[in-house]
Amino acid sequence: MQKLLVKTHEVWLVTLMASFMSNNAESKRVLNDFSDILFRNLTWIERDLIKRGEDYDYNRGNLPIKVDSLKVILSNISTRLTDMELMLSSVDNEELRIRLESDWDYMKFRVNILNDEKVTAFDMNRTYKNYNLSKEAVDAFTLFLFDESYKEYELIMIYNYLKAHFDDDFLNKIFQILVDESMFHLKSFGNMMAEMGILAVPRTLHKSLYQIEDVVQFLKDGIEEETAAKEMCRDLSAAVGRDTEELARFFDFINNQESYHIELMKEALAYYEKKELDG
Repeated sequence: MQKLLVKTHEVWLVTLMASFMSNNAESKRVLNDFSDILFRNLTWIERDLIKRGEDYDYNRGNLPIKVDSLKVILSNISTRLTDMELMLSSVDNEELRIRLESDWDYMKFRVNILNDEKVTAFDMNRTYKNYNLSKEAVDAFTLFLFDESYKEYELIMIYNYLKAHFDDDFLNKIFQILVDESMFHLKSFGNMMAEMGILAVPRTLHKSLYQIEDVVQFLKDGIEEETAAKEMCRDLSAAVGRDTEELARFFDFINNQESYHIELMKEALAYYEKKELDG
């Protein structure tokens, strides 16, 4: 089961990256939908491991995704799903096993009939929508996308791990909102990276980042990190604002979302601190 969790984690990320690579609306939609389902599959396997009392982590293998043709990555996804199906005997929960097998069987069928296309997500063109961005703006944009795509992946996995291990409806509602918001940000930044030819898989997380012992300190640190992210958004909005209003307004939009995340984290912090005082 632990190995199946790792493989599901990997194929979720590969499928998500493939959705960023595609410029075909139908293929992008299918791959995006499948990545969402695979992430849910991951959480269900995780929940089953917790019920069985088995330790696990989010470690994963290297994911080489640099391809020139979408068919290559689609074939990789199909092969990964086939390998995972052979591991389903480790799933004791019959309903879960049937659901996973059905999901993965259909995904294999569907990705195998998607149209091929040339992939430009790794060509390092560093242009976005034909906007005439200054070198300063392009450099700031590039740095932001690399830093923030990793941060959003990190937050998805941290809040997902906390949600899986907390038996508290109030906190878990907040954690789920933060997972969903970070997923939206990761997808937004990933699509931008692909258009600029700089797509990359976020680096692997060390388990100390999500196997958190001091939740209060984690939330305090998280509030500081979100505040720093707001500053990056403001700086980037200023850097690109001279060249394009559309990008400047997008980063203002992200900045305001980060403000709400801070308020949610403050709410979670106050609730958790009170809960600890009340025993």
